[in-house]
Amino acid sequence: MKLPTDTDVFQNSWVVDDIEAAAMEWVTLFNIGPFFIGEYSPKIISEVTYRGAPGELNMLVGLAQAGAIQIELIQPVGDKPNCYRDVVKPGETMLHHVCVWTDDLDADLAYYQSKGCEIANTGRVTDNNARFGYVDTYRQLNCMIEILEHNDSIKAVFKMIADTCSTWDGKDPIRHY
Repeated sequence: MKLPTDTDVFQNSWVVDDIEAAAMEWVTLFNIGPFFIGEYSPKIISEVTYRGAPGELNMLVGLAQAGAIQIELIQPVGDKPNCYRDVVKPGETMLHHVCVWTDDLDADLAYYQSKGCEIANTGRVTDNNARFGYVDTYRQLNCMIEILEHNDSIKAVFKMIADTCSTWDGKDPIRHY
C-alpha cells in the first residue's frame, strides 16, 4: 500500500505546562519568534474523537517558524482525556509529535491502522475546515504523528507566520490571535 501522506515533516510540536513561558524560552535561547498564541476550544475544534469514541480538545497553541520547520507549543486545558496527556503529564515538557500534510486523511489513518497504530485523536478546525488526526506511533518513534489535510486557508495562516518570523526584529515576541 502506498502511503498517501506527504512525508515531509513541516512541524515539530511540544506539549508544555505554561505556553508563554515556553515560548519565551524559544525566543531567549534560539531567537525564534514571534510566537502566535491562540486558544483552540470546543467552539473551534469539532468532530473530535479520542481513541475511537467522542472526545473534546481544549488547548492553547503557540506557533513560530524556524527555517523550514514550524515550532508548535501546546498547553492542554481541562481534564478531558486527549492524546497530549497520554504521553506528557502535567508539569512536564516534551516533544509530542511531528506533523505532515495529507490529501486523504481517511486513507492515511487506515494505512497507519493497518500497521498496528491506534488513532489517538481526530477532529476538524471549524474556522478553516481542516481535518486532522493524531496517530499513536509512540511505541515505534517515541512521538506521535499528526496528519493535517491540505487546505488553502490554513496554509495561508502558516505562510503569514513563516513570513513574519523570517523578518522578525525581536519585538513583540508573543502575539495573541
